[in-house]
Amino acid sequence: MAKSLNPEGKTGVRIVVAGDRGTGKSSLIVTAAADTFAANVPRLLPPTRLPEDFYPDRVPITIIDTSSNPEDRGKLAAELKRADAVVLTYACDQPETLNRLSTFWLPELRQLEVKVPVIVVGCRLDLRDELQQVSLEQVMSPIMQQFREIETCIECSAYKHIQIPEVFYYAQKAVLHPTGPLFDQESQTLKPRCVRALKRIFILCDHDRDGALSDAELNDFQVKCFNAPLQPSEIVGVKRVVQDKLVEGVNERGLTLTGFLFLHALFIEKGRLETTWTVLRKFGYNNDIKLSDDLIPHSSFKRAPDQSVELTNEAIEFLKGVYELFDSDLDNNLRPIEVEDVFSTAPESPWNDAPYKDAAEKTALGGLSLDAFLSEWALMTLLDPARSVENLIYIGYPGDPSSAIRVTRRRRLDRKKQQSERNVFQCFLLGPTNAGKSALMNSFLGRHSSICP
Repeated sequence: MAKSLNPEGKTGVRIVVAGDRGTGKSSLIVTAAADTFAANVPRLLPPTRLPEDFYPDRVPITIIDTSSNPEDRGKLAAELKRADAVVLTYACDQPETLNRLSTFWLPELRQLEVKVPVIVVGCRLDLRDELQQVSLEQVMSPIMQQFREIETCIECSAYKHIQIPEVFYYAQKAVLHPTGPLFDQESQTLKPRCVRALKRIFILCDHDRDGALSDAELNDFQVKCFNAPLQPSEIVGVKRVVQDKLVEGVNERGLTLTGFLFLHALFIEKGRLETTWTVLRKFGYNNDIKLSDDLIPHSSFKRAPDQSVELTNEAIEFLKGVYELFDSDLDNNLRPIEVEDVFSTAPESPWNDAPYKDAAEKTALGGLSLDAFLSEWALMTLLDPARSVENLIYIGYPGDPSSAIRVTRRRRLDRKKQQSERNVFQCFLLGPTNAGKSALMNSFLGRHSSICP
């Protein structure tokens, strides 16, 4: 699958280079920018800009050199807090500077709450004692286990021009195509939110709803995401790769959801995160793997204090269809596991927390009736219409999102006409202890209560 260029919305990447004095920070920057080693380098460089065509993603990079002098700590902290990524340097010929990464620099980043990708770079590779040759993985593995914010590590030499461009390529890539939201390094699996997003994308691309992407559907997906069709031989190759590793990844109808997820895990394991990020961004996801804010029609929710927001009949009919689809045994009881299935293509279920958790009356079997299901949606639309619309999109609402909700008429007009078009009313029940508030509420739900707390 082809690689995309310039992820939407990113106009530049700011990389801050930090580390102990004498570890080669300035030489690294100069050599990367000038493509040649300079014997005399200023102790502290001004901001250095790499043009947008420097790397394939075509996003310009600004590199900030920093001083490790104690008197410059304030300025260093300010620069680190503005960084999109941090390059931490140590000198390959000075083992104590490597130790300082875990005893000072990485804890310092945490102390400053700098939550960006970190690239650890061993500079002055040409000066390392040949008798002290150890593998980079052996040296860095314990540090990377302790500090998960480290995206990758690399050794380089400005003097011999070894792996200099790669340093800032990896730093840029960590910003544009971060690993963290997609993949759990410890368990070597896709993260739940990534799985849920990819499941939604799979369903959207499975036009005939047969649970598999046919060759035609796979090609449509490729064209949508990468603007290039797959040749028949390439489709065969993709399916063969999946089937060789995962028999259930392909069936007679095409690539299954399991196979689709496996393919993306494979891309990530091979370092091709840009492929999965291109897919996610093409379907409207941001770096938090949630729908981008501009896909939510916020202007549709503008209302006066005496107005409210409700679902339209179109949205209610859609939700009735969703309920019937997931109430597989047709017993008018959507069990908790079935509710989870409804939201399995959302980042998480919006009803797991207050005020929605346990807000609706449960059936005798502990599930939700259709009325209870719709009332949960009505409550969410009343209290947080943006969240309601966002979740409608996640679960497959086919229409224009703005058609799912409506703003009610102002209450003063209702009073004037002495009638209301509202379907949902927000009421506050007030009274002293033991006045019968709970009994009154229970009566609306058909409950019989002898205790009135």
